[in-house]
Amino acid sequence: MAETAPERVHDLLIVGAGPVGLALALALKDAGLDIVLADTRPREAVTKDPRDLALAHGTRLTLQRLGVRDTLPTTAIRHIHISHQGGLGRTLIDAAEHELPALGYVASAGALAAALREAVDAAGIPVLDETEVTNLAAGDDDVIASLAGPGRPAGTLRARLAACAEGGLHAGDANVVEHDYGQHALIADVQVAGGHRHTAFERFTPQGPVALLPKGQGYALVHVARPETADELLALDDTAYLARLQAHIGGRARLTGVGPRLRYPLVLRYRRSTIAPRTVWLGNAAQTLHPVAGQGFNLALRDVWALAETLLRARDDSARAPSGATSEAFDAGAARILAAYADARGLDRLGTIRFTDTLVRVFSTDFAPLRHARGAALLALDLLPPLRGFIARRMMFGARAWP
Repeated sequence: MAETAPERVHDLLIVGAGPVGLALALALKDAGLDIVLADTRPREAVTKDPRDLALAHGTRLTLQRLGVRDTLPTTAIRHIHISHQGGLGRTLIDAAEHELPALGYVASAGALAAALREAVDAAGIPVLDETEVTNLAAGDDDVIASLAGPGRPAGTLRARLAACAEGGLHAGDANVVEHDYGQHALIADVQVAGGHRHTAFERFTPQGPVALLPKGQGYALVHVARPETADELLALDDTAYLARLQAHIGGRARLTGVGPRLRYPLVLRYRRSTIAPRTVWLGNAAQTLHPVAGQGFNLALRDVWALAETLLRARDDSARAPSGATSEAFDAGAARILAAYADARGLDRLGTIRFTDTLVRVFSTDFAPLRHARGAALLALDLLPPLRGFIARRMMFGARAWP
């Protein structure tokens, strides 16, 4: 009787073929690992994501290493003007002060996903579109993923490690911390007279921040307000809404038009631990942050790069071990590898979560003493270049404030 061929075991299953999952696959494309991605959505749904992303300077460097920076349409942010409504004090962070071409860039999430997907396809890494991973069962030697999807029979796939890079966090999970900010974000494209001059505005109001990010010839808007106010703002016609928005911004920019408005609730959710046996969570599957300071995707990409580096170091260590070939000795899901990754990311991850959460709590209130303290803090930030430089580096490179 002929022997049955052993079932294939992949080194890495990436759940989610959005920007985070695709970036991880691309970071490991030359590692010699057996990688496969699965995503519940059709390919075109991922590349048509209407959201805009604020890419920090450190994120731009990572995308350049991944080989997609030159094909991605972006708009540079060279100046960031930070102020708060109802009080004195403001600060300006300038790229030239840090001898950089830009502090960050604005890009479409869909365009980024398209560029990353094209590079992943060119690398020959398979993507299972319209394939849902309904369950992950971790064992001693591998994790078994249950698969389902239209036009395909239910089945399983085995891998040494599952990296979950898509999907929300569920309330009630003992591993998930949650805080509802009682705020909604309105997003839209806004036109401006005279161009944006590559200046981003972050204007704090008692209901939440209003951000204008240079995009093309206009701005990408993120307008945070209480849910009942968001209802009112959505009910306004474009002219009336633009007048309300202009009142928040003041004379810093003359807004001339606004596109369709979308909204979504703002809730902080994050996993206490981003690792479990043969499983790691990344991106929105690990944490969802408030959009203030635009740190969500930047944090996710730092996690991706750190995981890739941890896996590459472990692979190289296995290759040097006397036990034999890399393909036999290397186990991408080994507990020591995941522990090393989690240890390396603890400071930056929790620091970024606390940084954004503190900004929201401190600046989204009209309590008079705190309002005066905010103004003093912004004034101090403007007068003290070393402090301003530290804040800029933190926004560009994370809580460690280094590249």
